[in-house]
Amino acid sequence: MRRPQLLIGAAWLLHVAAWFLPVVKEGVTLPDGLPGWQAFRVAASPLWPLADVTIDAWYKTVLFTISAVTTLLFIPGSVWTVWSGSRALRQASPWIATFAFVVNAHWYVLYGSSARNDLRIGYFVWWLSFLLLALGLFGLSRPEAGQRHSSKELQ
Repeated sequence: MRRPQLLIGAAWLLHVAAWFLPVVKEGVTLPDGLPGWQAFRVAASPLWPLADVTIDAWYKTVLFTISAVTTLLFIPGSVWTVWSGSRALRQASPWIATFAFVVNAHWYVLYGSSARNDLRIGYFVWWLSFLLLALGLFGLSRPEAGQRHSSKELQ
């Protein structure tokens, strides 16, 4: 198996594992906090309202929504790219995954040191899955050394 496939496979495994690991200290479902699937539900609250979740700024609403959408599309989007993606999709998808990695850093960057201390292993596993996916997809988007391209591919 080549390196890009290993990175993408590892990203998929980490992403799925993050749904069941504690993500943030708040919550009572797990002994150490809120599991990934419930954290996803909180992130999706702008689209799928929760009674006890309020978001105090418009930009946080945007970031929550992007976070939920990137999480939801992670597996189907990357599987589609790997198995049946066009060349254009294979070239765009690593940048989309990189964008998701950067945007999803907002949970760590924007909420101060007290919130950072509340983040648990599930957040970091989930966040790392986007980086591994981006690296793997960048590897897939590059032509193999010595591989010849048809004139259609080069246009």
